[in-house]
Amino acid sequence: MAGQVTGGLARLRHAVGYTQESFVEVFRQEAVRLGIAAAVSVRQLRRWERETPPPLPHPGQQAVLEALFGVPLPEMGFDIPAHRVTVAAPISDAGEVKRRTFVADAGALAVAALIPAGPGPRIGTADLGRLRERLDGLYQTDHTAGSVPAGAEAGRIEQEITRALGSALYTPRVGRELQTMLAELHGHHAWYGYDGGRIAEGRAACMEALAAAQLVDDPLLQVSVLETLVLLAVKADRSWEAASAVEKAYQLASRAGAGPTVHLVIALRDANVATHAGDLSGARRALTRAVGHMGRADSDADVPNWARFVGPFEVDYATADMYVRAGQPKRAAPFLRAALRGIGGGLARNSASYRVKLADVLLAAGEVDEACAEVSGVLDTWGGIASPRLLGKVRDFKRAAGVVDSSTARECVVRIHETV
Repeated sequence: MAGQVTGGLARLRHAVGYTQESFVEVFRQEAVRLGIAAAVSVRQLRRWERETPPPLPHPGQQAVLEALFGVPLPEMGFDIPAHRVTVAAPISDAGEVKRRTFVADAGALAVAALIPAGPGPRIGTADLGRLRERLDGLYQTDHTAGSVPAGAEAGRIEQEITRALGSALYTPRVGRELQTMLAELHGHHAWYGYDGGRIAEGRAACMEALAAAQLVDDPLLQVSVLETLVLLAVKADRSWEAASAVEKAYQLASRAGAGPTVHLVIALRDANVATHAGDLSGARRALTRAVGHMGRADSDADVPNWARFVGPFEVDYATADMYVRAGQPKRAAPFLRAALRGIGGGLARNSASYRVKLADVLLAAGEVDEACAEVSGVLDTWGGIASPRLLGKVRDFKRAAGVVDSSTARECVVRIHETV
């Protein structure tokens, strides 16, 4: 009977969408996650699937195979010694009969869960790749077109993932990846809440994202959520919450062995908190740390997607923000100009936001014509960006310019009114 049971290894592998090559990589990743020194080659996998009886996996390989498929090793077609069966040992002959019945039933149930009698949706590594591509694309959509279209696409992806988790067929590893993606989506929704001025909604999404990231035990994903929570807490005037989020982010990044880019993001959020609280010396210390991390960022081998947007322009912007808080708009202007020069063309929404910030600073410094020119540049490309936060910034500038006794300011106010 060896190799002839219903839940053969090859059948299980095909059912969840793995090629032999992709299964070898999935096996390696699962072994790392479990902390087991085990591996398999394509050649060995072929022997397991084709030979009768197949060679017996060693105990480490057995643990990984059973974790991947949720099926006892005998149900994959292997003959194994009694002491290697992953159920309680028998205590009598009657117990042995019950044990065999249990193994058969458990195997049948597990296989049925993976391979139903009729057709059903199955999620494999190829499906994960397509979902991951769409999920990563949300960053580009948000940076170029704004949070409104990005939020709409995020909602569609979330529906697909939630539906898959609830009704599709997948291995434990695929399920974990789906849950990780769902945690990332909650993090995206938190940012969209911030950008849309829906602060309570954004904080609620942060809490969901943090819980989901903890369930999959992903400390860097938790850091990504916490850095958004800092912005939301500052906006809600909850400085204590923002400071606690920064402290926790530092702890998690240290635990995960994060590189300088992740620490750069946290240092910038630390500067945000200190600037908001009026602690300018604390802001300077945080910015000094940020510059140090930035100097080592080129050596970063593995940067998470959510941290790839950061660069010297963010440090310049945070420095300008500190000077604005100190009531020194003229000192802020050069840093904002430097940020705009360094931001690049792929971040249209960020660039427009920075230009409006520069316009605010110039207006406060009495440079009315230059301030209005910056806003006019933003209005020239207005139709391509849908960001409530950017809209709010432009309207704030309109109100500030409306009290300035200048023909240029009056013309700018009229153009803002007509455009937005």
